[in-house]
Amino acid sequence: MKTGRFWAWVVFILGAAYFFIPLIATVEFSMRMRRGAYSFDAYQIVLGDARFQATFMYSVIAAIFTIILGVLVVVPAAYWIRLRLPQIRPLVEFITLLPLVIPAIVIVFGYIRMYGSNSPLPFLANNTATNALLVIGYATLSLPYMYRAVDTGLRTIDVRTLTEAAQILGAGWGTIISRVILPNVLIAVLSGAFLTFAIVIGEFTMASLLNRPAFGPYLQNIGANRAYEPAALAIIAFAITWGCMSLIQILSRFAPKSANRPN
Repeated sequence: MKTGRFWAWVVFILGAAYFFIPLIATVEFSMRMRRGAYSFDAYQIVLGDARFQATFMYSVIAAIFTIILGVLVVVPAAYWIRLRLPQIRPLVEFITLLPLVIPAIVIVFGYIRMYGSNSPLPFLANNTATNALLVIGYATLSLPYMYRAVDTGLRTIDVRTLTEAAQILGAGWGTIISRVILPNVLIAVLSGAFLTFAIVIGEFTMASLLNRPAFGPYLQNIGANRAYEPAALAIIAFAITWGCMSLIQILSRFAPKSANRPN
């Protein structure tokens, strides 16, 4: 028993070292911009850069619209499948996994072929339409995470009983989804939303090929032309991502516990 515990600690320490040593080295390097002293000059330059602020805000807005689109599509679909069409659930799960195996570059090249300036639908010639296509692409990339978060939340509630009770009280389908189902799976939806936010903030391929002023291409551009600022940006991006993951863990404590109820 003691031997097993010893090796468990060895594995834990090795894993922690593998994770934290590069991170500590990156932090240390990012603070060496001032010769002979540690400073936060690189962070001040990055945070004060107008391009950083513009690209970060663009990605934040894109993430908000992506989350809204994901909720509007995924919540009703997952609810209806669990309530009325459980037989197609394996097919839907397979479809939602496709963005994990189809590279983003394939999706964006499909956009260029279908909506380029020489196509019958030249959406890419218009900035607003291009932004909309980018949001749809982001929603596609985040679909596996949003769908599974919502589906997991739906497992914890008695969907059929809640639906029947709402119908007895005269509620329509829109009211049932917005005022009965969504509040009960709100924690799951927020978990999917934070994952979506993290994906959108760091995404590079789609934004770059569609020539959008997003945060991902800015990270790549700074990394190719500066020395200390890229390390500072990497730490900032890491903090944003892990901040989202921490919020998911905090919110999961308030999620309703799964119960063996018939759906």
